Amino acid sequence: MKFVTFNLRCDYQQDGENCFVYRQPLILRKIDREKPDVICFQEVLPHMAAWLKENLADYYAVGCGRGKKLDGEQMTVAFRKESYQLLEMRTFWLSETPTKPGSRYPGQSSCPRTCTDAVLMEEASGHVFRVLNTHLDHVGKEARERGLAQILRHAEQADLFPNAPIILAGDFNAGPDSEEMALLNTYPGLTDVTREIGVTYHGYGKADEPGQIDYIVLGGALRCTRVTKWTDEEQGVFLSDHYPVCADIEWTEE
Repeated sequence: MKFVTFNLRCDYQQDGENCFVYRQPLILRKIDREKPDVICFQEVLPHMAAWLKENLADYYAVGCGRGKKLDGEQMTVAFRKESYQLLEMRTFWLSETPTKPGSRYPGQSSCPRTCTDAVLMEEASGHVFRVLNTHLDHVGKEARERGLAQILRHAEQADLFPNAPIILAGDFNAGPDSEEMALLNTYPGLTDVTREIGVTYHGYGKADEPGQIDYIVLGGALRCTRVTKWTDEEQGVFLSDHYPVCADIEWTEE
């Protein structure tokens, strides 16, 4: 399975030559060339979600907005129609009231944060696995810690397909040696396969402080055989202000 985490960069037409409309052809060519099986997109505004659904004809794309009315940015999980069945999908809010749309932790930014949980079955093998796609807060360190801990508890306590392997991915807004990421060490079955990938946020090659904040974490009977970054750029136009990260994943047992 070829799995990608891809922060699309929210489109408010603020990025000059790297506005979303100018990046769209490069994004479509890259996805068509690589043909990933599953893609976790972050920073997907409603019109961007509509664009994904219209243009990624070989994929289903699921998710909902993070706002009180299920509007605003969403964590979109896209998967190949011909290869996977969706068994369950839910969005929960990173807060003390995870079923309340728009809710947040104290000390968090004004942005609600969510996780899209999609349980998929690979039709050819019958393998079932859980995809958790998130974007942790960019301001509150404690909110990031609490949000990540909440996601890990959610996966551990899943009532449907509780033993399914997990793939946790997204923009964590924290470096690999941060206290937030140290939470992964309290779950011995988890492996951060992107720990040595290097810079993922680059700000279209202009960031004052580039760094790694995008991750793919595996749990259960899965292993990564290869991990790469999509660093494509054409005449100053990038795929996004983040490098998408791609992992080749296989099952370790039947």
